[in-house]
Amino acid sequence: HFGHIELAKPVYHVGFLNKIKKVLETVCYNCSKIKLDESNPQFADACKIREPKARFNAVWRLCKAKSTCDSDNTAGDEENNFGDDAGTNPEKKKSHGGCGNKQPTIRREGLRLIGTWKPDKDAQEEASQGEKKPILPSEVLSIFKHITSDEIRKMGLSEDYARPEWMVITVLPVPPPTVRPSICVDGMGGGMRGEDDLTYKLAEIIRANASVRDAEQNGSPAHVVNEFEALLQFHVATYMDN
Repeated sequence: HFGHIELAKPVYHVGFLNKIKKVLETVCYNCSKIKLDESNPQFADACKIREPKARFNAVWRLCKAKSTCDSDNTAGDEENNFGDDAGTNPEKKKSHGGCGNKQPTIRREGLRLIGTWKPDKDAQEEASQGEKKPILPSEVLSIFKHITSDEIRKMGLSEDYARPEWMVITVLPVPPPTVRPSICVDGMGGGMRGEDDLTYKLAEIIRANASVRDAEQNGSPAHVVNEFEALLQFHVATYMDN
């Protein structure tokens, strides 16, 4: 039967890394809401697409260009300017309910995702490049877990079979020895036996996982922990795609 390895830190599933990037570009980095809502006619039309993959791509193309998550404050200001009485504004616009934070531009570099937060127009002279930092799998897991079931359906995903947080690995399945049998080195059956490549890779994952856990428990500097996390990510990725 199958076993499992509980990872000290979440890692990306290498097969879904591009999809993870697209979901991150669709939802808010801070509040996990989709950056657009039905008040946008193009978004409303995209949500009516029946084929899930086509709907996901249509929603992603609309959301990825949006650099700010709309907040209720903006909607509130508009209501104050135009009036919100029942007689003057019978069809009050539904607010987006976002947080108002700026969104990063996300780029893939190997097995990592890098986010760049562009500075405000007032601060462009001081920091023209903007803030750049890696987006960790633990952060992505938290963002994806807070996406509501309704918004998962709007993106064309399935809340029962394709929740976004499942693309981030926290527990790694270990196949039984029958899947990765040992082999005879001399080919005669009586000599030394060698282990399958998957067995060696699983041993490397266990060692890398222990290094991450020990580094955290010993209070190692952040850059040391990040290096061990990157090593764990590499071994899990090459285990799945070798």
